Amino acid sequence: MKIPIARTSLTLQERQSVLGPLESGWLVQGPKVREFEQKWSSFTGATHSIAVTSCTGALHLSLAALGFGPGDEAIVPAFTWISTANVVEHLGGKVVFCDVDLETFNLDVRQVESKITGRTKAILPVHLFGLAADMDPIVELARKHNLWIVEDAACGFGSKYQGSHVGTIGDAGCFSFHPRKAITTGEGGMVTTNDDSLAEKIRRLRDHGAAMTDLHRHLGARPYLLADHPDAGYNQRMTDLQAALGAAQMDRASDIVCERQTLAKRYDEAFAKLEWMRIPFEHDDYEHGYQSYPCLFMPEEVNPTTVEGINSRRNEWMDVLQKKGISTRPATHAVHMLSFYREKYQLSPDDFPNARAADQCSISLPLFHGMKKSEQDFVIEKVLETEFLCAE
Repeated sequence: MKIPIARTSLTLQERQSVLGPLESGWLVQGPKVREFEQKWSSFTGATHSIAVTSCTGALHLSLAALGFGPGDEAIVPAFTWISTANVVEHLGGKVVFCDVDLETFNLDVRQVESKITGRTKAILPVHLFGLAADMDPIVELARKHNLWIVEDAACGFGSKYQGSHVGTIGDAGCFSFHPRKAITTGEGGMVTTNDDSLAEKIRRLRDHGAAMTDLHRHLGARPYLLADHPDAGYNQRMTDLQAALGAAQMDRASDIVCERQTLAKRYDEAFAKLEWMRIPFEHDDYEHGYQSYPCLFMPEEVNPTTVEGINSRRNEWMDVLQKKGISTRPATHAVHMLSFYREKYQLSPDDFPNARAADQCSISLPLFHGMKKSEQDFVIEKVLETEFLCAE
């Protein structure tokens, strides 16, 4: 049996949904994008949802619309996907890394205030792997220091913090529809915000800065007149082909989240007593969406002196699982250890020790919508079967 780390599962109706735009002839941003946005707002509770080309594009547009620019600083978790930091660089800003809490893999809110300077303009909390960041203290700091909050909710579909869906707490939230996500459009992203003026500006910026979309113009009395462009914008529009697929999946959004949570619970029950692997964090204040199932591999106490040895043992264990047909991954990477940021900011791995440990000692097990019970049973069986490799 071969179990991938993730697999896209679409119904016949969802696969056929892309035929609508093909048959209508309207392929670019149009009525299906509008439908997808409306369904996304209904599900998350956001006032505005704005479909774009990717979560990276969503982050970029959100910061640009807020006015983030050259010389400004943004606080970014050191353990996240690289695009969280890249958008700051693309706008001419400075990335200020902050370490993470090794129990949650999310931003260590106790360290955030020490990173704030006179140039700080934004905090980019990441709701990593479907677990919300601890938003109350982040919101408190943002209000105290007059900072923007742009939530990186790439993995946050179905994730809630104290009852609020992630992406609706800060100034803007940014979601991904990459194939490893619960809702996928191949590539694609969504911005959510409750700010009317911010939403209007993001809509313009995604569409070359145009004051009116092509759809609105074509449906108007004078479709031959071109729109004004109040901003020098970008081309970050989602197509109707992608949106048709996303909108169709939203009809079973709650079921998709429920299934992932059920799969995660089965893993929890199977692995809860393992001393050498810590399962994902849970708390009553958080509703986990389980974009993935990230664990901490810990055959001994994880600290700066043991990380290298644990990493070697983790990699050997991943090799064994791969040979048995089970794909695994490190949960994600520590951005400060990647060449560009390490060299530009002259950083060493132990500048953010928890991020380094998460990079070197985390492991994600297969979890995806449509995963069969027999497939998950096989993963559980093989993990428990190789326990002798992981115990001290």
